[in-house]
Amino acid sequence: MHFQLTEDQRAIVDATRRLAQNAIEPRLRAHAPDQPLPKAAMLDLYGQLAGIGITAPRLPAAAGGGGLSMLDYGLVSEQLPPVLALSLLSHEGTIVRIHAGCAPALLERYLPDLVAGRKICCTANTEAQSGSDSRAVRTRIEIEGDWAYITGRKMWITNASIADVINVSCVSGTDASGRPVVSRVLVDTAESPVEVRETRITGLQQGHLSELVFERTRVPARNILAGGDAAKQLTVGWNGNRPLIGLMTLHLAQKAFDMSRDHAKDRQQFGRPLAAMQLVQQDLADIETAIVSARLLCYYALCAIDEGVRPNGISAMAKRYATQAAERAIHLAMQIHGAMGISDELGLERMWRDVRAFQVPDGTNGILALIQGREITGTAAF
Repeated sequence: MHFQLTEDQRAIVDATRRLAQNAIEPRLRAHAPDQPLPKAAMLDLYGQLAGIGITAPRLPAAAGGGGLSMLDYGLVSEQLPPVLALSLLSHEGTIVRIHAGCAPALLERYLPDLVAGRKICCTANTEAQSGSDSRAVRTRIEIEGDWAYITGRKMWITNASIADVINVSCVSGTDASGRPVVSRVLVDTAESPVEVRETRITGLQQGHLSELVFERTRVPARNILAGGDAAKQLTVGWNGNRPLIGLMTLHLAQKAFDMSRDHAKDRQQFGRPLAAMQLVQQDLADIETAIVSARLLCYYALCAIDEGVRPNGISAMAKRYATQAAERAIHLAMQIHGAMGISDELGLERMWRDVRAFQVPDGTNGILALIQGREITGTAAF
């Protein structure tokens, strides 16, 4: 058990932190905080990520990716502004699925541009009646000769409105037991136009969350991905994503803690700094404890994945605990800042809204508790 970063880990963390501070955050500040970033701005940001080789961290190095361990990916993700880290999570997770299921010709056509950040991709799975239950997908795919036709709706899809390539989960039939067979197909939005409707939510407002409408959308049949249990592959992806999302919220909590510590030292009340007040010190101690404990739990979950341990319960626990800890940490930071804590000017209230939004993707806290409970008891409650 090691609690110190290796030299290579320190190097990649430092490089990502410098990139975030010097290039990414100024670009985000140049745009309205409550509006989705233009696609040109997102491509610029992806170009920045490609510059240090982190557009495809889970993709093997032999295929042009970063070849990072899950822990290393978590260390990197924690340094990025969360709205971009979440977009990257959708993009790079889709790259991994494309690499696993595409024919060589499709890989040659799409993979280089996606890894280089010249194109953006996403995965469309969630529907009105299909969220955590990935086998409840109802979007249909019908194959007619050299063409396939997609009919259905997808909701809450990260990157959809800026995506050049969408990996869509569809039902292609039923198996011997009458259960739906979920298949995946690539939709190139330049050749197969899709209706996209932006979805406004309480936080992460510079990001891109959308509904997709497919009305017998025609795609080449060769774009259907081969092999594997699509639902199982989604679960494997979620297990990795959950602690990564937890670390994204801790990026915000850490920033709120740093702001609170500095404010407590500078702000004078009753003739002395806030930092001298016992209750303020307790709040700071509680914030730091929440961040450190949640961070270690997320690292533990990522290490478990790297070591081949069944991560379902650990990953669910990490995301649920980290997102709640981060929300509590920012709540306390807002209290320390008094009236400024609830002002739009300071940005803490926006951090709180962003953290709250992170409690939904890749499993709400309720379903995560049931996943952990299933691992504890051996009995599924759903």
